[in-house]
Amino acid sequence: MNQSESMEMSQQFASDNYSGICPEAWHSMEAANQGHVTSYGDDPWTTKASDAFRELFETECEVYFVFNGTAANSLALASLCQSYHGVICCDQSHVETDECGAPEFFSNGSKLLVAQSSDGKLSPQVIHELATKRNDIHYPKPRAVTLTQATETGRVYSLTELGAISAECKKHGLSLHMDGARFANACASLQCTPAEVTWKSGVDVLCFGGTKNGMAVGEAVLFFDRKLAADFDYRCKQAGQLASKMRFLSAPWVGMLESGAWIRNALHANSCAQYFAGKIAGIPEVRVAGPVEANAVFLDAPEALLNRIRERGWKFYTFIGGAARIMFSWDTDLARVDAFCNDLRECSVEVQKNS
Repeated sequence: MNQSESMEMSQQFASDNYSGICPEAWHSMEAANQGHVTSYGDDPWTTKASDAFRELFETECEVYFVFNGTAANSLALASLCQSYHGVICCDQSHVETDECGAPEFFSNGSKLLVAQSSDGKLSPQVIHELATKRNDIHYPKPRAVTLTQATETGRVYSLTELGAISAECKKHGLSLHMDGARFANACASLQCTPAEVTWKSGVDVLCFGGTKNGMAVGEAVLFFDRKLAADFDYRCKQAGQLASKMRFLSAPWVGMLESGAWIRNALHANSCAQYFAGKIAGIPEVRVAGPVEANAVFLDAPEALLNRIRERGWKFYTFIGGAARIMFSWDTDLARVDAFCNDLRECSVEVQKNS
């Protein structure tokens, strides 16, 4: 066995981050690796990627490239707020649960104003409640709303929901930010254009995730309200997000956007989630915990069953509310999905016999 074979892992469903780089992103990155090119974003690949985003979104937005989602979300929110402002978010949003305080850090102290939710979504009502909770000088002044599309719980905001949230934001003078780590999956689910899901629905800033969609690294930050992008390049530099060889962050986007791989990859991942949900229907003591709308399926199952399936070598996380999160990616192999479903069914029988 050679070294590469020893490091290879059988396909798993713990995270769409486990997948490799899709061919379209890889080939563009390889094409960018020819000769010398100017640095720090002053290169033809970055220009081409930025123009491809403007064409896809049908508007003259400002486009920036950063290394990861934490930086994208945190710097975008920092651009919307002063240190004394508040950002309204859901209690199950990534900025609240998994960013290690980065939004507060990069904004020099803007407070996350957290709304409780049963399904991982914000509603106009909770935005209104938090925006009007207090208006005295002793409390952070609400300035922005951030929502996750698709959500951490695998749900997708409809255009109607987005429009209602945007209207509520405008009522209170709040900017609207979208954490789109799985934005492509949301577009695939809604069968809507990126423009319809963002600026046409009132979104001011989008963080478009590439990593979970088939890229090695890199997220794009798009400002549809271009005034909000003032000095954002300086924020990126200060935060260590200005890549000297920027073409290797931007070139993969050229391949993803121009070929349509961004939406094909998402459609495949979403369809695999639907396939899996159908295959496990009827397995005793296993229940799909909520609607399957993107590339995630959450399972309610006894801990004994989850432990037994892990003993067979399967990797997955227990997530919000104790459900097992099963994720699908651009390269998910349905034969591997079938193998997981078969093991799940067999383990369910074993646990029932032993109970």
